[in-house]
Amino acid sequence: MPTIRSRSVLGPERRAEAWRRLSEETFDVVIVGGGVVGTGSAVDAATRGLNVAMVEARDFAAGTSSRSSKMFHGGLRYLEQLDFGLVAEALHERELSMTRLAPHLVTPLKFLFPLTRRFWERPYMAAGFVLYDVMGGAKSVPPQKHYSRAGAHRIAPGLREDVVVGGIRYWDTLVDDARHTLTLARTAARHGAVVSNSTQVIGYLRDGERVTGVRVRDAETGAETDVRAGVVLNAAGVWTDQLQRMLGDEGGFTVRASKGVHIVVDRDKVDSEAALILRTEKSVLFIIPWGEYWIIGTTDTDWQLDLAHPAATSADIEYILGHVNSVLTEPITREDVRGVYAGLRPLLSGGADSTAKLSREHAVMTVAPGAVVVAGGKYTTYRVMAADAVDAAVAEMGERAEEVPSSTTERIPLMGADGYPAMVNRADRIADDYEIREEQVEHLLGRYGTLTEEVLEMAADRPELLEPLAGAERYLRVEVVYAAAAEAALHLEDVLVRRTRISMEYQHGGVACAREAAELMAGVLGWDAGRVEREVGLFEQRIAAEEASQVTESDDEADRFLRNVPEAREFLTDTSFDPAVAEPVVAGSVAAD
Repeated sequence: MPTIRSRSVLGPERRAEAWRRLSEETFDVVIVGGGVVGTGSAVDAATRGLNVAMVEARDFAAGTSSRSSKMFHGGLRYLEQLDFGLVAEALHERELSMTRLAPHLVTPLKFLFPLTRRFWERPYMAAGFVLYDVMGGAKSVPPQKHYSRAGAHRIAPGLREDVVVGGIRYWDTLVDDARHTLTLARTAARHGAVVSNSTQVIGYLRDGERVTGVRVRDAETGAETDVRAGVVLNAAGVWTDQLQRMLGDEGGFTVRASKGVHIVVDRDKVDSEAALILRTEKSVLFIIPWGEYWIIGTTDTDWQLDLAHPAATSADIEYILGHVNSVLTEPITREDVRGVYAGLRPLLSGGADSTAKLSREHAVMTVAPGAVVVAGGKYTTYRVMAADAVDAAVAEMGERAEEVPSSTTERIPLMGADGYPAMVNRADRIADDYEIREEQVEHLLGRYGTLTEEVLEMAADRPELLEPLAGAERYLRVEVVYAAAAEAALHLEDVLVRRTRISMEYQHGGVACAREAAELMAGVLGWDAGRVEREVGLFEQRIAAEEASQVTESDDEADRFLRNVPEAREFLTDTSFDPAVAEPVVAGSVAAD
């Protein structure tokens, strides 16, 4: 099998080298958290010329950053809250990612807003869409367009004519959040950052009052080491408070977790050529095209249980079905649901009774000499959050701060973006060269961009790797091998949940292809038959627990199912914190955006 030699290749050899460097070097900044903000901060700091390390307890994007609504969106609903600054900022970032930074991962998406109220709703919503367009929503995509009832029905024949009285078309974008976050991690590595997943923070290092680094544990082997740094940046999302308590300080703000649940159904269940957005009593509901499926969500409820594995309940699913079926001619049933996933939003807590009222804006604070925290925000504005966080970290560097350049990430495309339009134009030739179908090349281009041929080259002496994965035929077997060899995948769930999206795209949740995928990974990671059995068994347990949770009525009951499944990472410690204990509890940082 061809060997790829690049700093951005995150395979077994690179992980061993990362552990050595973590133990031996002193870094300018160590970033805790491998979600979109942590990986984005690593890119920001590395491209300023800083010596950077980023550690993640589980897997890149294992938390919030793989469980979003799959959009870079301007936050249309925040206009109603008069949060114009956040909307303008988000629209700028959306445009930047769509046109320059990651056009292979962030793509335009047409929406229809169905109008269901006569007289007042059209002018009310039109005013909001005008603001949206003026603030940047119509920079490289068309502006809003209004439709009558008949016009709206032509775009979305599946909408009820007795409910929908018209519609407004506008544009946002679609993104595979997990792959985008992974690409940020690899981009940071390409620019010199040390990035290491399965590396859990278990304590802070101090010299008097100043924080001088962190102590970490390898969640795969149990080995421990000290990582020394001038500044520690906490980018741990919903785990922010737990990490802060390890310092023994309360910090200046707290983060509250809000659970958002999405369901996945076949494309023929909603007859529409555009994505849809519906108003609800709390927020909005998105109906998003995702390959051969629709993603429908989300909910917005307080969550105070296991942060690593938020559980969807029957009530969550019924809430989504109730709202979407209120406008569809053919209702979606529970039997139509192919997949379900739940994620947590890290909201800055301001004492609001409802998580829907908490801020999506971010905050950055120096909580102790040498310790910076970034929290809040939304996926779309990750780059701004990262720049602000690194600015605060640089300010902690004393006299050297004046020598550090400002953020350059507006001008730095992510891996796979350079030359992407040209590669799209020769998709047919790539298909001929590798003897695969053109639609398979298009699928790869939307996941890897200009790294597509690097992926395909891994099958140069193993043509069987260009065959589809049994049970998940939209993916090639070589993608599993590449995930283990170049994308830091250490466990079966890393591949089936995040490197691919098989777990949410197929009704079997990945179980039907788990063994084949594990055996492909084994060849790269050196697993024996016993390890293959363990990986398959744990994955099957996880999927079964998720399915069991989805027929429960309460969060507590659903949470118990998921808590009973052992972690794939054997030496990962519990991240819970008991507020009744006066002393800080040593808890790990599990990254989220």
